[in-house]
Amino acid sequence: MTDMPKNTTAWAFPSKVAVVVDTPGWYDDHAARLARRLNDAGHSAMVYRDYADIPKGDIAFYLSCMRITPAEVLSRNTWNYVVHASNLPKGRGFSPLVWQILEGANEIPVTMISMVGEVDAGDIVAQTRIRLSGHELNTQLRDLLAQAIEDLCIAVANAPTAPVPKPQQGEPTWYRRRRPPDSAIDPQISLAAQFDLLRVVDNDRYPAYFDHRGHRYILKIEDMGPSPRLSDRNEHD
Repeated sequence: MTDMPKNTTAWAFPSKVAVVVDTPGWYDDHAARLARRLNDAGHSAMVYRDYADIPKGDIAFYLSCMRITPAEVLSRNTWNYVVHASNLPKGRGFSPLVWQILEGANEIPVTMISMVGEVDAGDIVAQTRIRLSGHELNTQLRDLLAQAIEDLCIAVANAPTAPVPKPQQGEPTWYRRRRPPDSAIDPQISLAAQFDLLRVVDNDRYPAYFDHRGHRYILKIEDMGPSPRLSDRNEHD
């Protein structure tokens, strides 16, 4: 479910929609799926990676973008939105989903905001939440986030009237960019105590690792599904 205020401002339907992804990576396939869903709903949607290619249109969703978008590019669309996985203004900055999981959160707000000149400072357009069971690993977490982003974008684009942006309330907090040392495991502490860190590492790009007896070792984690019952294990003993 989304919490999306409405007004009676003229709102184009169907819309010409740009799905913008300026950083190659995990979101590429999800961006293509979002564009397909928008097209299936009657809109005219395409995925763009280069800002120079973004045409004039109605709505632009900037998703998995790392660069500051120039004002001239924003002027090409009437509405420009970005999605951030925190309860803004709390959790501005980098990797908010990961940092919140490391803080022990199992419910992650996902917020769509209007794009302004300041990073993550735009007015709130729509919100939803991801609810976690506590076992999801990096790939599963990304899939859940991508689904939440997709649902927000579809809800906004399909709305009968334009959303009414609401100013962010409260003092902002910031998350820093994560670096490879943030994936370090302490070999003196149990894996159970460090499981949330194992959940958020990327086995290929920034795997978990630990140093021991003068060497560095990499740990990779994979979800094998629910644990077998004790009786099932005994059958194979």
